[in-house]
Amino acid sequence: MDAQQLKIEVGQELTRNILPFWMNRFADPRGGWYGRMDGKGKIWPDAPKGAVLNARILWTFSSAFRLLGDAAYRRAADEACIQVRARFVDPEYGGVVWSVDADGSPLDTRKQFYAIAFAIYGFSEYYRATGEAEALQTAVELYRVVEAHSFDRNQNGYIEARARDWKPIADMRLSEKDRNEARTMNTHLHILEAYTSLYRVWKDISLSERLRNLLRIFVDRIVRPDGHLGLFFDEEWNLRARTVSYGHDIEASWLLPEAAETLGDPALCREVQAVSERIAAAAMEGFTPEGGMINERDPETGRLDANRDWWVQAETVLGCLNQFRTTGVTKWQDAAFREWQFVKSRLRHPDGEWYWAVNEDDSLDTEHDLAGFWKCPYHNGRMCMEILEKSSGKRVLNL
Repeated sequence: MDAQQLKIEVGQELTRNILPFWMNRFADPRGGWYGRMDGKGKIWPDAPKGAVLNARILWTFSSAFRLLGDAAYRRAADEACIQVRARFVDPEYGGVVWSVDADGSPLDTRKQFYAIAFAIYGFSEYYRATGEAEALQTAVELYRVVEAHSFDRNQNGYIEARARDWKPIADMRLSEKDRNEARTMNTHLHILEAYTSLYRVWKDISLSERLRNLLRIFVDRIVRPDGHLGLFFDEEWNLRARTVSYGHDIEASWLLPEAAETLGDPALCREVQAVSERIAAAAMEGFTPEGGMINERDPETGRLDANRDWWVQAETVLGCLNQFRTTGVTKWQDAAFREWQFVKSRLRHPDGEWYWAVNEDDSLDTEHDLAGFWKCPYHNGRMCMEILEKSSGKRVLNL
Protein backbone atom coordinates (compact mmCIF):
# COMPACT_ATOMS: atom_id res chain seq x y z
CA MET A 1 0.00 0.00 0.00
CA ASP A 2 1.16 3.50 -0.85
CA ALA A 3 -0.53 6.89 -1.10
CA GLN A 4 -1.32 6.59 -4.81
CA GLN A 5 -2.85 3.15 -4.33
CA LEU A 6 -4.99 4.47 -1.49
CA LYS A 7 -6.31 7.23 -3.74
CA ILE A 8 -7.21 4.72 -6.46
CA GLU A 9 -8.92 2.35 -4.05
CA VAL A 10 -11.04 4.94 -2.24
CA GLY A 11 -12.09 6.41 -5.59
CA GLN A 12 -13.35 2.99 -6.61
CA GLU A 13 -14.99 2.48 -3.23
CA LEU A 14 -16.90 5.73 -3.61
CA THR A 15 -18.01 5.38 -7.24
CA ARG A 16 -18.52 1.61 -7.48
CA ASN A 17 -19.83 0.76 -4.02
CA ILE A 18 -21.04 3.53 -1.73
CA LEU A 19 -22.77 5.99 -4.06
CA PRO A 20 -24.40 3.36 -6.33
CA PHE A 21 -25.90 1.66 -3.26
CA TRP A 22 -27.66 4.87 -2.21
CA MET A 23 -28.75 5.78 -5.73
CA ASN A 24 -29.99 2.33 -6.74
CA ARG A 25 -30.78 0.14 -3.75
CA PHE A 26 -32.10 2.65 -1.20
CA ALA A 27 -33.93 5.13 -3.46
CA ASP A 28 -37.64 5.30 -2.68
CA PRO A 29 -39.84 5.29 -5.84
CA ARG A 30 -42.23 7.59 -3.96
CA GLY A 31 -39.45 10.19 -3.86
CA GLY A 32 -36.24 10.54 -1.90
CA TRP A 33 -34.96 7.59 0.07
CA TYR A 34 -36.48 4.91 2.25
CA GLY A 35 -36.35 5.26 6.00
CA ARG A 36 -34.67 1.95 6.72
CA MET A 37 -32.89 -1.09 5.35
CA ASP A 38 -32.09 -3.55 8.12
CA GLY A 39 -28.85 -5.44 8.61
CA LYS A 40 -30.13 -8.37 6.57
CA GLY A 41 -30.79 -6.15 3.54
CA LYS A 42 -34.59 -5.94 3.93
CA ILE A 43 -36.26 -2.64 3.04
CA TRP A 44 -38.86 -1.34 5.53
CA PRO A 45 -40.98 0.89 3.25
CA ASP A 46 -43.12 2.25 6.08
CA ALA A 47 -40.22 3.23 8.33
CA PRO A 48 -40.00 6.89 9.44
CA LYS A 49 -37.51 9.11 7.66
CA GLY A 50 -35.00 11.14 9.64
CA ALA A 51 -33.72 14.66 9.11
CA VAL A 52 -30.13 13.65 9.87
CA LEU A 53 -30.09 10.87 7.27
CA ASN A 54 -31.60 13.06 4.55
CA ALA A 55 -29.38 16.07 5.29
CA ARG A 56 -26.33 13.82 5.17
CA ILE A 57 -27.46 12.38 1.82
CA LEU A 58 -27.85 15.97 0.58
CA TRP A 59 -24.30 16.77 1.65
CA THR A 60 -22.84 13.56 0.22
CA PHE A 61 -24.25 13.85 -3.29
CA SER A 62 -23.65 17.60 -3.43
CA SER A 63 -20.02 17.03 -2.55
CA ALA A 64 -19.73 14.13 -5.00
CA PHE A 65 -21.12 16.24 -7.82
CA ARG A 66 -18.85 19.17 -6.97
CA LEU A 67 -15.81 16.91 -6.89
CA LEU A 68 -16.52 14.48 -9.75
CA GLY A 69 -19.04 16.28 -11.97
CA ASP A 70 -21.21 13.23 -12.64
CA ALA A 71 -24.73 14.24 -13.72
CA ALA A 72 -26.22 11.31 -11.78
CA TYR A 73 -24.80 12.74 -8.57
CA ARG A 74 -26.33 16.11 -9.42
CA ARG A 75 -29.73 14.49 -9.87
CA ALA A 76 -29.41 12.75 -6.50
CA ALA A 77 -28.33 16.01 -4.85
CA ASP A 78 -31.27 17.83 -6.43
CA GLU A 79 -33.68 15.19 -5.15
CA ALA A 80 -32.19 15.34 -1.65
CA CYS A 81 -32.49 19.13 -1.68
CA ILE A 82 -36.16 18.87 -2.66
CA GLN A 83 -36.85 16.32 0.06
CA VAL A 84 -35.13 18.18 2.89
CA ARG A 85 -36.68 21.49 1.89
CA ALA A 86 -40.21 20.09 1.41
CA ARG A 87 -40.36 17.50 4.20
CA PHE A 88 -38.07 18.64 6.99
CA VAL A 89 -37.74 22.42 6.92
CA ASP A 90 -40.50 23.81 9.16
CA PRO A 91 -42.36 26.55 7.24
CA GLU A 92 -44.14 27.82 10.35
CA TYR A 93 -41.51 27.98 13.10
CA GLY A 94 -38.26 27.56 11.17
CA GLY A 95 -35.55 24.99 11.71
CA VAL A 96 -36.04 21.35 10.74
CA VAL A 97 -38.21 18.69 12.34
CA TRP A 98 -36.58 15.52 13.59
CA SER A 99 -38.55 12.98 11.53
CA VAL A 100 -41.44 12.44 9.13
CA ASP A 101 -43.64 9.46 8.26
CA ALA A 102 -42.92 7.36 5.22
CA ASP A 103 -45.34 9.55 3.25
CA GLY A 104 -43.53 12.73 4.35
CA SER A 105 -45.97 13.95 7.02
CA PRO A 106 -44.37 15.42 10.17
CA LEU A 107 -43.84 12.81 12.90
CA ASP A 108 -41.43 13.96 15.63
CA THR A 109 -41.42 17.75 15.38
CA ARG A 110 -38.88 18.58 18.09
CA LYS A 111 -35.98 20.79 17.07
CA GLN A 112 -32.72 18.96 17.70
CA PHE A 113 -29.92 21.40 16.95
CA TYR A 114 -27.68 18.53 15.87
CA ALA A 115 -30.12 17.88 13.01
CA ILE A 116 -30.37 21.57 12.12
CA ALA A 117 -26.57 21.66 11.94
CA PHE A 118 -26.59 18.88 9.38
CA ALA A 119 -29.18 20.72 7.32
CA ILE A 120 -26.87 23.76 7.29
CA TYR A 121 -24.03 21.46 6.27
CA GLY A 122 -26.06 19.95 3.44
CA PHE A 123 -27.51 23.16 2.02
CA SER A 124 -24.13 24.92 2.20
CA GLU A 125 -22.47 22.15 0.21
CA TYR A 126 -25.34 22.07 -2.28
CA TYR A 127 -24.86 25.80 -2.88
CA ARG A 128 -21.11 25.28 -3.19
CA ALA A 129 -21.70 22.58 -5.81
CA THR A 130 -24.54 24.13 -7.80
CA GLY A 131 -24.65 27.85 -7.06
CA GLU A 132 -28.36 27.72 -6.24
CA ALA A 133 -29.01 30.93 -4.30
CA GLU A 134 -32.04 29.53 -2.46
CA ALA A 135 -29.89 26.84 -0.88
CA LEU A 136 -27.53 29.44 0.55
CA GLN A 137 -30.49 31.46 1.80
CA THR A 138 -31.88 28.39 3.56
CA ALA A 139 -28.51 27.61 5.15
CA VAL A 140 -28.21 31.18 6.43
CA GLU A 141 -31.75 31.13 7.83
CA LEU A 142 -31.00 27.87 9.66
CA TYR A 143 -27.78 29.36 11.04
CA ARG A 144 -29.77 32.28 12.43
CA VAL A 145 -32.24 29.84 13.98
CA VAL A 146 -29.42 28.08 15.83
CA GLU A 147 -28.03 31.37 17.08
CA ALA A 148 -31.47 32.60 18.17
CA HIS A 149 -32.66 29.45 19.94
CA SER A 150 -29.64 27.36 20.90
CA PHE A 151 -26.82 29.75 21.76
CA ASP A 152 -26.53 30.55 25.47
CA ARG A 153 -25.21 34.09 25.83
CA ASN A 154 -24.81 33.76 29.60
CA GLN A 155 -22.83 30.53 29.90
CA ASN A 156 -21.65 30.31 26.26
CA GLY A 157 -22.21 27.27 24.10
CA TYR A 158 -25.24 25.63 22.56
CA ILE A 159 -28.09 23.72 24.16
CA GLU A 160 -29.32 20.47 22.71
CA ALA A 161 -32.98 20.80 21.74
CA ARG A 162 -36.27 22.67 21.87
CA ALA A 163 -39.88 21.91 21.08
CA ARG A 164 -41.21 22.70 17.63
CA ASP A 165 -42.21 26.22 18.73
CA TRP A 166 -38.82 26.72 20.48
CA LYS A 167 -40.16 26.25 24.00
CA PRO A 168 -37.98 24.28 26.44
CA ILE A 169 -38.37 20.50 26.58
CA ALA A 170 -37.50 18.16 29.42
CA ASP A 171 -35.85 15.39 27.40
CA MET A 172 -33.15 16.80 25.14
CA ARG A 173 -31.33 13.55 24.37
CA LEU A 174 -30.13 12.95 20.86
CA SER A 175 -30.67 9.20 21.25
CA GLU A 176 -31.61 6.72 23.95
CA LYS A 177 -28.00 5.93 24.76
CA ASP A 178 -27.13 9.58 25.46
CA ARG A 179 -27.35 11.41 28.76
CA ASN A 180 -30.03 14.07 29.14
CA GLU A 181 -27.68 17.01 29.63
CA ALA A 182 -27.91 20.60 28.48
CA ARG A 183 -24.71 20.50 26.41
CA THR A 184 -22.91 17.79 24.51
CA MET A 185 -19.65 17.61 22.67
CA ASN A 186 -21.39 15.93 19.75
CA THR A 187 -23.79 18.77 18.99
CA HIS A 188 -21.01 21.35 19.38
CA LEU A 189 -18.77 19.39 17.01
CA HIS A 190 -21.38 19.25 14.27
CA ILE A 191 -22.44 22.86 14.67
CA LEU A 192 -18.75 23.70 14.21
CA GLU A 193 -18.64 21.46 11.14
CA ALA A 194 -21.75 23.12 9.71
CA TYR A 195 -20.49 26.64 10.38
CA THR A 196 -17.18 25.76 8.70
CA SER A 197 -19.06 24.62 5.61
CA LEU A 198 -21.25 27.72 5.59
CA TYR A 199 -18.29 30.08 6.09
CA ARG A 200 -16.61 28.67 2.99
CA VAL A 201 -19.42 30.11 0.88
CA TRP A 202 -20.66 33.01 3.03
CA LYS A 203 -17.91 35.19 4.51
CA ASP A 204 -20.07 36.84 7.15
CA ILE A 205 -18.34 38.56 10.07
CA SER A 206 -20.80 37.33 12.68
CA LEU A 207 -20.41 33.77 11.42
CA SER A 208 -16.63 33.99 11.63
CA GLU A 209 -17.00 35.16 15.25
CA ARG A 210 -19.31 32.26 16.10
CA LEU A 211 -16.96 29.75 14.45
CA ARG A 212 -13.98 31.18 16.30
CA ASN A 213 -15.97 30.99 19.53
CA LEU A 214 -16.76 27.32 18.90
CA LEU A 215 -13.06 26.58 18.53
CA ARG A 216 -12.41 28.34 21.83
CA ILE A 217 -15.13 26.25 23.49
CA PHE A 218 -13.37 23.09 22.34
CA VAL A 219 -9.90 24.24 23.29
CA ASP A 220 -10.89 25.73 26.65
CA ARG A 221 -13.79 23.53 27.80
CA ILE A 222 -14.36 20.32 25.86
CA VAL A 223 -10.83 18.96 25.34
CA ARG A 224 -9.75 17.37 28.62
CA PRO A 225 -6.20 17.51 30.02
CA ASP A 226 -5.63 13.91 28.88
CA GLY A 227 -6.47 14.85 25.28
CA HIS A 228 -9.84 13.08 25.17
CA LEU A 229 -13.07 14.99 24.59
CA GLY A 230 -15.58 15.45 27.37
CA LEU A 231 -18.93 14.22 26.09
CA PHE A 232 -21.68 15.57 28.39
CA PHE A 233 -21.87 18.81 30.37
CA ASP A 234 -24.42 20.62 32.50
CA GLU A 235 -25.44 24.24 31.98
CA GLU A 236 -22.39 25.49 33.91
CA TRP A 237 -20.03 23.33 31.82
CA ASN A 238 -19.37 20.80 34.55
CA LEU A 239 -18.35 17.46 33.03
CA ARG A 240 -21.08 14.89 33.70
CA ALA A 241 -19.42 11.70 32.45
CA ARG A 242 -15.88 10.51 31.84
CA THR A 243 -16.68 8.13 28.97
CA VAL A 244 -14.12 8.20 26.16
CA SER A 245 -15.43 8.07 22.57
CA TYR A 246 -12.46 7.19 20.38
CA GLY A 247 -14.40 7.84 17.18
CA HIS A 248 -15.34 11.36 18.20
CA ASP A 249 -11.80 12.02 19.39
CA ILE A 250 -10.25 11.11 16.04
CA GLU A 251 -13.01 12.91 14.10
CA ALA A 252 -12.51 16.11 16.07
CA SER A 253 -8.75 15.88 15.55
CA TRP A 254 -9.22 16.82 11.90
CA LEU A 255 -12.46 18.86 12.01
CA LEU A 256 -11.01 21.40 14.46
CA PRO A 257 -7.95 22.31 12.35
CA GLU A 258 -10.15 22.35 9.25
CA ALA A 259 -12.29 25.04 10.91
CA ALA A 260 -9.24 27.05 11.91
CA GLU A 261 -7.82 26.86 8.38
CA THR A 262 -11.14 28.00 6.92
CA LEU A 263 -11.01 31.08 9.14
CA GLY A 264 -7.54 31.82 7.74
CA ASP A 265 -5.89 32.85 11.04
CA PRO A 266 -2.30 31.48 11.18
CA ALA A 267 -1.93 31.92 14.95
CA LEU A 268 -5.22 30.15 15.58
CA CYS A 269 -4.21 27.37 13.17
CA ARG A 270 -1.01 26.75 15.13
CA GLU A 271 -2.84 26.66 18.45
CA VAL A 272 -5.57 24.35 17.19
CA GLN A 273 -3.11 22.04 15.45
CA ALA A 274 -1.22 21.57 18.71
CA VAL A 275 -4.49 20.62 20.39
CA SER A 276 -5.36 18.38 17.45
CA GLU A 277 -2.14 16.41 17.93
CA ARG A 278 -3.01 15.81 21.59
CA ILE A 279 -6.52 14.64 20.69
CA ALA A 280 -5.28 12.29 17.97
CA ALA A 281 -2.63 10.79 20.26
CA ALA A 282 -5.28 10.16 22.92
CA ALA A 283 -7.64 8.64 20.36
CA MET A 284 -5.07 6.07 19.30
CA GLU A 285 -5.36 4.41 22.70
CA GLY A 286 -8.37 2.71 21.06
CA PHE A 287 -6.50 1.56 17.95
CA THR A 288 -6.21 -2.23 18.05
CA PRO A 289 -3.27 -4.22 16.68
CA GLU A 290 -5.34 -5.68 13.84
CA GLY A 291 -6.12 -2.17 12.64
CA GLY A 292 -9.64 -1.36 13.80
CA MET A 293 -10.54 1.48 16.19
CA ILE A 294 -12.80 0.40 19.04
CA ASN A 295 -15.76 2.54 20.04
CA GLU A 296 -15.70 3.57 23.70
CA ARG A 297 -14.24 3.13 27.15
CA ASP A 298 -15.66 4.20 30.52
CA PRO A 299 -12.79 4.57 33.01
CA GLU A 300 -15.19 4.90 35.95
CA THR A 301 -17.04 1.60 35.42
CA GLY A 302 -14.44 -0.28 33.40
CA ARG A 303 -17.00 -0.83 30.62
CA LEU A 304 -15.41 -1.28 27.21
CA ASP A 305 -17.27 -1.15 23.90
CA ALA A 306 -14.77 -2.99 21.73
CA ASN A 307 -17.02 -3.15 18.67
CA ARG A 308 -15.61 -1.35 15.66
CA ASP A 309 -18.40 0.71 14.14
CA TRP A 310 -18.29 1.73 10.49
CA TRP A 311 -18.16 5.47 11.11
CA VAL A 312 -15.33 5.20 13.63
CA GLN A 313 -13.17 3.41 11.05
CA ALA A 314 -13.83 6.04 8.36
CA GLU A 315 -12.94 8.87 10.74
CA THR A 316 -9.79 7.04 11.84
CA VAL A 317 -8.49 6.96 8.27
CA LEU A 318 -9.06 10.70 7.92
CA GLY A 319 -7.74 11.64 11.35
CA CYS A 320 -4.53 9.70 10.82
CA LEU A 321 -3.99 11.12 7.34
CA ASN A 322 -4.53 14.64 8.65
CA GLN A 323 -1.85 14.13 11.27
CA PHE A 324 0.53 12.82 8.62
CA ARG A 325 -0.17 15.78 6.35
CA THR A 326 0.51 18.28 9.11
CA THR A 327 3.38 16.58 10.96
CA GLY A 328 5.05 14.39 8.35
CA VAL A 329 5.40 11.62 10.96
CA THR A 330 5.10 8.35 9.07
CA LYS A 331 3.43 6.39 11.87
CA TRP A 332 0.24 8.29 11.10
CA GLN A 333 0.27 7.30 7.44
CA ASP A 334 1.03 3.71 8.41
CA ALA A 335 -1.96 3.71 10.80
CA ALA A 336 -4.23 5.10 8.05
CA PHE A 337 -3.13 2.38 5.65
CA ARG A 338 -3.70 -0.33 8.27
CA GLU A 339 -7.13 1.05 9.04
CA TRP A 340 -8.08 1.10 5.38
CA GLN A 341 -6.93 -2.51 4.99
CA PHE A 342 -9.20 -3.42 7.92
CA VAL A 343 -12.15 -1.68 6.26
CA LYS A 344 -11.55 -3.40 2.93
CA SER A 345 -11.21 -6.85 4.43
CA ARG A 346 -13.94 -6.71 7.07
CA LEU A 347 -16.58 -3.99 6.66
CA ARG A 348 -17.65 -4.07 3.03
CA HIS A 349 -21.10 -5.52 2.49
CA PRO A 350 -21.39 -7.76 -0.62
CA ASP A 351 -24.45 -5.87 -1.85
CA GLY A 352 -22.91 -2.43 -1.37
CA GLU A 353 -22.28 -0.07 1.56
CA TRP A 354 -20.54 -1.17 4.79
CA TYR A 355 -21.75 -3.31 7.65
CA TRP A 356 -22.61 -1.40 10.81
CA ALA A 357 -19.68 -2.90 12.69
CA VAL A 358 -17.27 -5.69 13.32
CA ASN A 359 -18.25 -6.92 16.77
CA GLU A 360 -15.90 -7.51 19.67
CA ASP A 361 -15.95 -11.27 18.95
CA ASP A 362 -14.92 -10.49 15.34
CA SER A 363 -18.36 -11.36 13.90
CA LEU A 364 -20.15 -8.99 11.53
CA ASP A 365 -22.97 -6.89 12.97
CA THR A 366 -26.11 -7.72 11.01
CA GLU A 367 -28.48 -6.63 13.78
CA HIS A 368 -28.05 -2.92 13.17
CA ASP A 369 -29.20 -1.23 9.98
CA LEU A 370 -27.32 -1.24 6.72
CA ALA A 371 -29.05 2.07 5.96
CA GLY A 372 -31.39 4.11 8.10
CA PHE A 373 -31.91 6.82 10.67
CA TRP A 374 -28.23 6.89 11.64
CA LYS A 375 -26.58 4.77 8.95
CA CYS A 376 -25.77 6.99 6.01
CA PRO A 377 -23.14 7.66 3.31
CA TYR A 378 -21.70 10.67 5.12
CA HIS A 379 -18.76 9.20 7.09
CA ASN A 380 -17.49 6.67 4.58
CA GLY A 381 -18.37 8.78 1.55
CA ARG A 382 -16.67 11.79 3.07
CA MET A 383 -13.59 9.73 3.87
CA CYS A 384 -13.24 8.86 0.19
CA MET A 385 -13.91 12.38 -1.03
CA GLU A 386 -11.54 14.03 1.45
CA ILE A 387 -8.73 11.80 0.23
CA LEU A 388 -9.55 12.43 -3.43
CA GLU A 389 -9.95 16.18 -2.97
CA LYS A 390 -6.68 16.58 -1.10
CA SER A 391 -4.78 14.47 -3.62
CA SER A 392 -3.55 17.67 -5.24
CA GLY A 393 -3.00 19.43 -1.93
CA LYS A 394 0.19 21.28 -1.07
CA ARG A 395 0.72 19.56 2.25
CA VAL A 396 3.07 16.75 3.17
CA LEU A 397 0.83 13.97 1.87
CA ASN A 398 0.61 13.97 -1.91
CA LEU A 399 -1.83 11.24 -2.82
